[in-house]
Amino acid sequence: MSAVTRLFHLLARVPLPVMQRLGRVLGWLVWALSPSYRRTFQANVRAAGVAWRDARPAVGAIGAMVAELPWVWMRPHGASLEGLIRWEGAEHFEAAMQAGRGAIILSPHLGCWEIGAQAIAEKFGPTYGPMVALFRPARKAWLEPLVANARTRPYLESAPTSLAGVRTLIRTLRGGGYTAILPDQVPPLGQGVWAPFFGRDVYTMTLLAKLAQQTGARVLLTWCERLPPGQGFCMHMRPWEAPELQDSTATPEQAAAAVNRAVEAMVRHAPGQYLWGYARDKQPRSEA
Repeated sequence: MSAVTRLFHLLARVPLPVMQRLGRVLGWLVWALSPSYRRTFQANVRAAGVAWRDARPAVGAIGAMVAELPWVWMRPHGASLEGLIRWEGAEHFEAAMQAGRGAIILSPHLGCWEIGAQAIAEKFGPTYGPMVALFRPARKAWLEPLVANARTRPYLESAPTSLAGVRTLIRTLRGGGYTAILPDQVPPLGQGVWAPFFGRDVYTMTLLAKLAQQTGARVLLTWCERLPPGQGFCMHMRPWEAPELQDSTATPEQAAAAVNRAVEAMVRHAPGQYLWGYARDKQPRSEA
């Protein structure tokens, strides 16, 4: 076991509310010490037209997100999240699954998406089977066992980020299963198109739209709200229908723009929990 893994195991024993409070301090410390981080954060907020007073809480929230990771990633596989998660809109997911068309959980970098995936799998897996999602191994060798432990759990299954993995998702959805997609990460070159996002053209994935168009799966806008320390989380789920995701003749650019508009609406609803420090307008990397 590496030193980092041992440290994560140690930190995972600290009560979650304590780690969240420490994380908020960490968030402001990084803000104070990193001019480049501040510039990216503030530039993204300005481009979105969001008032600083509304986005400002995200500085501490991002630190809390980082501090939560040992607890989220290392918690025992048999441990239940019952009592920690409140549900708002779970009936929309139930309706989508009962319709037999499959469901795509559209969940951006908002709130605590890491615990959100585990909560969804725990709540719905016994009835509807596992969530199947694309999984890219961590680039840092020391991170790989930690991430694998977090994302390979009961009712959580991974598929490789390859053509074979995409085919697995298509089969899953056509079979009435479900998956989750982070729609606001920059995909590798060749796997996206340029589309507007908060007034700027950004490289946007086409995968989500293609999955919806090819399978007829229903899309649910989903995010896991981080409540004040000690109060847990609230999972929000809303059905979302966009013509561009139902019409296979829609261009990739039209579909990507529709996805970005949905993410914008979610972020405007809770700007204090968005990952504003992420360079959303960066150039895509080459897959090679």
